Amino acid sequence: MAWSFRGKVQLAGLLLSLLGWVCSCVTTALPQWKTLNLELNEMETWIMGLWEVCVNQEEVATVCKAFESFLSLPQELQVSRVLMVASHGLGLLGLLLSVFGSECFQFHRISHIFKRRLCLLGGTLEASASATTLFPVSWVAYATIQDFWDDSVPEIVPRWEFGDALFLGWAAGIFLALGGLLLIFSSCLGKEDVPSPRMTGPTAPPSYAPAEEFDGSFYLTPRPKNLFI
Repeated sequence: MAWSFRGKVQLAGLLLSLLGWVCSCVTTALPQWKTLNLELNEMETWIMGLWEVCVNQEEVATVCKAFESFLSLPQELQVSRVLMVASHGLGLLGLLLSVFGSECFQFHRISHIFKRRLCLLGGTLEASASATTLFPVSWVAYATIQDFWDDSVPEIVPRWEFGDALFLGWAAGIFLALGGLLLIFSSCLGKEDVPSPRMTGPTAPPSYAPAEEFDGSFYLTPRPKNLFI
């Protein structure tokens, strides 16, 4: 099957959205949201995520401990948990709707207009998933910067720094945003829908009398209307 320009745009949007959704899920699961290196013991590194805190000891092992209480977490981590989980739901729902609205999904009972609306709604959900991914990642990064440059904390106290999960989260948000914009753009492409013949008013075809024979040739003549006296 030959892909149209609209179909290619939809495929690119779906692939970017899927990549962004997978990266967002990995970002949520990774514990490397914050890292802390101890100057007294360079062989030991602390890492903190949304669900647990770990201690990485080189040549020994990595020990992790889950947070015991949600309310004991800093405010940025509490909000990040909720928004990241919401991002996964929005991204998955947007992918499903976009697949049903794309050209690769053919079903005779779904009209062209309805499929375009599904694709538009799916792209909007992907854009919303991008916002709910970029906001918590950026908030955690901002809080980390504020704590790092806090003058009230003595210089000898170790400071938390950016973890690798933050950079992956930013990439996930960008992929979701690009995928959603392409899906929205694809819903605006294509030819205008031709109105169905059922929507037009019925027209009565002219009636003709049977063919009459004249000089060996046949021709059609209109039948006169019945006259009532």
